[in-house]
Formats: sequence, structure tokens, C-alpha cells
Amino acid sequence: MGRTRFELRRIDDFRWVIPKTGAMRAEALVYASERLLAASDAGEGTALEQLANVAHLPGLVGRALAMPDFHFGYGFPIGGVAAFDPAGGGVVSPGGVGYDINCGVRLLATGLAADDVRPALAALLERIFQAVPSGVGSHGEAVRLDRGDLDRCLVDGARWAVERELGTPDDVDAIESGGRIPGADPAAVSDHAHARGLPQLGSLGSGNHFVELGRIAEVFRADAAEAFGLRPGQLVVTIHTGSRGLGHQVCDDAVRTMGRTAAKHGIALPDRQLCCAPLGTPEATRYLAGMAAAANFAFANRQIIAHQVRAAFRAVFAGQGDALPHTVYDVAHNIAKWEEHHVRGASRRLCVHRKGATRAFPPGHPELPARYRSVGQPVLIPGDMGRASWVLVGLPGAMAESFGSTCHGAGRLLSRAQAKRQARGRDIAAELGTHGILVRAASRATIVEEMPEAYKDVGEVVDVVVGAGLCDRVARIEPLGVVKG
Repeated sequence: MGRTRFELRRIDDFRWVIPKTGAMRAEALVYASERLLAASDAGEGTALEQLANVAHLPGLVGRALAMPDFHFGYGFPIGGVAAFDPAGGGVVSPGGVGYDINCGVRLLATGLAADDVRPALAALLERIFQAVPSGVGSHGEAVRLDRGDLDRCLVDGARWAVERELGTPDDVDAIESGGRIPGADPAAVSDHAHARGLPQLGSLGSGNHFVELGRIAEVFRADAAEAFGLRPGQLVVTIHTGSRGLGHQVCDDAVRTMGRTAAKHGIALPDRQLCCAPLGTPEATRYLAGMAAAANFAFANRQIIAHQVRAAFRAVFAGQGDALPHTVYDVAHNIAKWEEHHVRGASRRLCVHRKGATRAFPPGHPELPARYRSVGQPVLIPGDMGRASWVLVGLPGAMAESFGSTCHGAGRLLSRAQAKRQARGRDIAAELGTHGILVRAASRATIVEEMPEAYKDVGEVVDVVVGAGLCDRVARIEPLGVVKG
């Protein structure tokens, strides 16, 4: 794939535009500061080129978008957002969702003050590490499934787990889309994907997945923090994982199938990794049904892990009723969803791709839980394990400009190989320990690959989406202890 030459025009301190050129069907818009823009592409132009390539796809509505945590991915850049109209020949692209379908984040809040539990922190972290299987190929232990159980999970998502007493109805109410994407069809999930998923429900996996204990260090919006049940000094838990091997296989199967689909429908692609199918065709319908099934698996996976975390809290803080964490919210990152959006004064049903991007709906949106409708959707932005994570809230500006979307995290700055080279001779876990942060991981290599310097500063990423009017700050979370995949 040769590099495309294009102009990058600055609009303001937070927005840059790639003008429509050649076969591009629309402009591309990048949310970034000058510093983040330079860091995201590291002088290569690859992620920006990927964004410009997305703007070649048929049926694109508005601009192709990149959030400030964007970096190079498969087909779409990670941090990419694009909406497609079926009435205009719009498409669905597996590369616009990614391999870890519905990789996402759940935030749990406790009734405990973080400073009060520091003496028990190491024991709690060890309990969580033992309760939540992690690492490459890790297998879940909380449930044992047969094929019928798995198929019901793929249809009902987190609700399936709650029906098995692995959570409460309050959990389901605090999950994006109620923890269940409609239209899922287990028949659209291959036997190989089923086989990969059967042993993995309730496991963390590897890479950047984690369970993190943190402390609410600062509150910025008292009204939203109160609605979300957050207060300064509070102990909270963040869970970050997705659909494991099942979702990876669903994407892999679709990429191989759709590699021939675009040409069959006369779609010229600037990059074969943008393989796609027109919405409404059998190929698109099958992929969306399989993707929804994988997304539901991920919702159930995070639900079961939350249940395992509660068990760890119950063991360490026996008899303390306020210790058990409750779900604040759970958001998806890698997904394509049917949503209603206003475009040029008219409501249109669009297929919105968010790849490494988070939904950020504003106050009053009918899809939000009643408890949050007056303030807006909680937006969960994890950072690296050495600095901070953020809770934001969606604003009307996101609906007006980014199809209700915002960033999803810090975004990688170094590849895993680069991180290993930079960490040679260092003990990253010991370095974090000097800052009062405990780390437990399946391997030392994971800690090295996920060292803080491998990521952009999430605070700078948040500055951009706040400055652009997509979100508002609610709370900053400092890490205390991390279980890494």
C-alpha cells in the first residue's frame, strides 16, 4: 500500500481536515492537538492514510473521523468512526469494527474509601488475579458451557449471565444497549469461532486487557458525579476486555469472505483491508448477525468478570456490606451499530462504525438509562497503568458532529516490539511500585509491552475531546493496582 499524498488543514486547536481529493467521497476529520497528531502518525503518514482511505467507501455520511487516540490498525485506523447510509449504498466493513469485537470497559464503584483499604490492597489484587483467568488462551472457570448454552449467551448477552445469577438486573440497566445487541444469530458464527469461545467466557485474555483498582482523585462535575455514584477518594474497579477468541474468529471469517465481496458489487477499494459488503446484502447481514453475537459474548464476559471481582471483594471484606462493587456503566469500543441520527435536518437510520471509539450520548437521549438521562451518558476512558483514567459525560456536540462518539483510551504510542526494546534492562513492575501501584500479570512480557511510555498521555487525549465539545470531564481516577492479561 503506497503512501497517499494529501494536505492536512488545521481548523482550530482540536480539529484537522484532510480535504476531499481524488476518489475520496468526503473529507476526513481528525480530532487532535498538534502534539498528538505528530505522535499518532510518528512521521509515517500511515494512520492518516488509512483515515483518508475510509473516506473512499460508498454511502459514507458526513466525514470519516479519527479520535485523538487514533493509531494504525487493520483497514480503519484504531480510533476511527464512520457512519453509512443503506439508502445511499452504504457498507459494513469488518476492518471498521476490528478483531476484538466489543472490546469495552466496565466501571464498578464501591462504598469504600481507597485510603482505608490500602493495607488490604495486595491481598485484594491477588484474589482478583486468582479469580479472573488471564493470559493468552486463558479459560474461564465461573461457568461451564455446552453449545446450547453458548448460543443462548450469543443472543442474550449480559442478560443471560444475570439469569444464571452471575449479576443483578441493576447491572443490565447500566450497560450500553442493555447488554444485548439485537439481531444476533449464532448460526452466523462458525463452528471454529464457537470452539474458541466455549472455554473462554469469564476470562480476561492478554495484551492491553486488565482489571484495575483505582481511586477517584478529583471530581470536576458534581452533578454528573452524583448521578454516577462517584465521590472523591472512592475505591473503584475498571474492567477492560472483549469477545476473546470468538470475536477474533468472527472477524477473521468475515475478512476472508468479504475479500471477494467488494469487487463483486463493483466497489473499488484503495486498500484490500477495507473489504466490505453493501448493507442489506447476504454477506453484510451475516457479518452483522455474527458481530452482534460476538458483542453479546463480550457483554456477558465482562458481566461474569464483574461477578468474579465481587467474589474477591466478598472474600477480603467479609461482612462489609458497602464493599461490594456496583456497576456504574459498561461501554463498547469496537462495534458497528444501527442508530438514528439527524443529518441535514432529517432523521436517518445509519450503521455507525466505532473502532477504538466510545459512544458519548448527551442528556435526554432515549437510549440512556433513566438514572443518567438528565446528565448524559457516562463515558469511560482508561489510560495506561501508571498515570490515570477518566470518567467523562457525553455532550450535544458529539451528536452534532461525531455521531455521538468520542475517544476510547490513551492510544498506543509504541508498538509492542518498540516497548520491549525501550524497557530492556528495566523492571517496570518495580518502577510502578515506587509510585504505589501494584501490578499482577500472567507474564513479565505483558507488563513490559504495556508500560506507561507505550501509550500517549490520556490527559492530553481528554483535553482534545473536551476542547472540541464532545464530552465534559466528570472524574479522574488514579491507579492503585492492576491485573494485566
